[in-house]
Amino acid sequence: MKKSLTFSLLASAAVLMAACVPSPSDFETTPVQVSTSKGVVTCQLYRLDRVDWDRAIDFPATKMTVPEADQICRDEGLRIKNS
Repeated sequence: MKKSLTFSLLASAAVLMAACVPSPSDFETTPVQVSTSKGVVTCQLYRLDRVDWDRAIDFPATKMTVPEADQICRDEGLRIKNS
């Protein structure tokens, strides 16, 4: 009985904690397009004071890799943050 009560309390606490964790989608801005020499990259930017979640949602896949496109978006986020 004591173990099941402890488990129930821990499970309830975990659920409550998970509900408090923000999701990147809570901070989405309007997507922006960045022109590069390899083509246009569409970026999903999130918080304007951080670039941790910024990523590419569309890019010329035959001309660049996902990490390249994501870096372009993080750079654009930094440019906006610093302007």
